[in-house]
Amino acid sequence: MTQPFSLPPMSAMLPSPELLQALKTLRRDLHQYPELAGQEQGTGARLQQFLSRYPPDRLLADLGNTGFAAIYHGTVPGPTLAIRGDIDALPIMEAATCPHRSRHANVAHLCGHDGHATILCGVAALLARRRPARGRVVLLWQPAEEIGCGARWLLADPRFTELAPDVIFGLHNLPGFPLGQVVWRHGSFAAASKGLILRLTGATAHAAQPESGRSPALAVAYLIAQLTQLPQTASDYCDFVQVTVVHARLGEVAFGTAPGEAVVMATLRSYRDDDMARLTDRAIALGQTAAQADGLQLAIEWTDEFAATVNHRAAVEQVRQAAIACHYDQHELTTPFRWSEDFGEYTRRYSGAFLGLGAGEQHPHLHQADYDFPDELLERGVKLFATLIRHSLG
Repeated sequence: MTQPFSLPPMSAMLPSPELLQALKTLRRDLHQYPELAGQEQGTGARLQQFLSRYPPDRLLADLGNTGFAAIYHGTVPGPTLAIRGDIDALPIMEAATCPHRSRHANVAHLCGHDGHATILCGVAALLARRRPARGRVVLLWQPAEEIGCGARWLLADPRFTELAPDVIFGLHNLPGFPLGQVVWRHGSFAAASKGLILRLTGATAHAAQPESGRSPALAVAYLIAQLTQLPQTASDYCDFVQVTVVHARLGEVAFGTAPGEAVVMATLRSYRDDDMARLTDRAIALGQTAAQADGLQLAIEWTDEFAATVNHRAAVEQVRQAAIACHYDQHELTTPFRWSEDFGEYTRRYSGAFLGLGAGEQHPHLHQADYDFPDELLERGVKLFATLIRHSLG
């Protein structure tokens, strides 16, 4: 009969006070030197320098552009458990006056990716001290989450095929929830979204003779109204869908000229990928109808594309059991978040779960200029992931 793996004592999976102080220092160092999506070379270098104290069995650098992975092998074969942390910052000026505030103008870690990346370093430190009993742990530091490209970059890297996980986990800190509370949900956790850009081109004319040109003015008015109402014009959506017009521009500021070009931009959002496909087709059809009605040329672009983050039940149960073992408060979401996360690219291919870790009910919200990741979550995040590994791989 197969003997069960002997689990190490819980104390072996807890970060020491010295490690926690080192993690706090690292997190604040990352916060001072933020980098935008696809430009995270310095961030990666700082993280890998820290990781050199806790060397993995293998390090894959420049994974998916500016990401990297650390692999820790167990003593016998078994499943692969992956944990992903994001590393990019936002193009926003920080308003905080703390000593570790951003030193880069108009770039700041106002979403907490500095904290997420540091939590993985804490997990690496514990794995270096005690490898899993079986299988392997793959720690992924992923770039470019904010623009929806990073997960696809990693997955497209040929080297990722050798990392293919049996299960993958990720987390995001959540202001508005009690500090340290584990937030989970079966199925959709965060919405799919994509940015739509409709470029309309006609012909300019003198404002005294607008009939001699082709103005996109009526098409812009039509699109703003119809795109906004698009979720209500069909009954075959399975769940929440939303279209938000975020920008429109018509010609130039010139009172003597009837405009000949325009741009309309909108964000499409849904809890399900199949609903996003329906919404996408109908938004394209609206653009085509508007252009054809006034003899305009139409160019369509898409940006910031995120799949829905959909959790797998078995992986969520692993999270819940780890939270119970850590004696953490838990909260089950009744509806998904409307914001998007590119972690959904992983759960399209592999079993996995994305969870939230409460950042405090009164904490500044994500992307606000005065936001800063709460250092108290470093220990909680490390302990939760370490417990997940302990329960899954021994």
